[in-house]
Amino acid sequence: MRIGSLRGSTARGVPVEIPPHTVMLRGAGLDSNVYLVRSGREALVIDTGTGLHWHAYAEVWKREGYLDGVDKAIIFNTHEHFDHVGGNWALKGWFEGRGIEVLFAAHEETARTLERGDDYVILSHFYGRRFEPQRVDIHLKDGDNLEVGSLELELVHTPGHTAGSACLYLNGEVKLAFTGDTLFKGTAGRTDLPTGNAGELRKSLERLLGYDVDFGLPGHGWVIEDWRGNLEGVLRWLR
Repeated sequence: MRIGSLRGSTARGVPVEIPPHTVMLRGAGLDSNVYLVRSGREALVIDTGTGLHWHAYAEVWKREGYLDGVDKAIIFNTHEHFDHVGGNWALKGWFEGRGIEVLFAAHEETARTLERGDDYVILSHFYGRRFEPQRVDIHLKDGDNLEVGSLELELVHTPGHTAGSACLYLNGEVKLAFTGDTLFKGTAGRTDLPTGNAGELRKSLERLLGYDVDFGLPGHGWVIEDWRGNLEGVLRWLR
């Protein structure tokens, strides 16, 4: 399956549809990309940006009817950094205002950091903001499945960018890997911030070679089409 199977535009603010159930919104400003996965009456939001532009993402979902009939949503954070978690509270409030139950989910390491509000790792001060500690309802370990409607997404713990970095893998009709800041198109996440580790990142990327993926969906930038070729190129660069 190639890029022609996507519907939409690379422009920020324009939804990119990845049939049959996923929508990508390019991050505005310093925000991460924000993803919405829909199955039946349940939805999964993957990362929420800094919180400065949450209303723009919500407006697209509302305008396009992506959440019509949804009564439960899970917000999953791929890792601890503020540009991926800063919109958590705002989107939770917006969902609940529409009568949608909201649960937070993350790898257990990320969950502990968010529950402590540990800004040494979260880095909200880099953005002139403050992160309010939050309870994470679903603590996940490597190999656990996150259920969203009829879908099951495997959590793959990929430390290196941060200790709690994780990918979600959907082995479905279209095989997707939501990679956060572990892997981008043509490069990988930096390892010079708190809890980063270059050796662990290389091991995580080598592990990802074992997954069959049609589209890699990173925390920033554009879709990864050639999964294996991209990973091999990044690993050569890191070595």
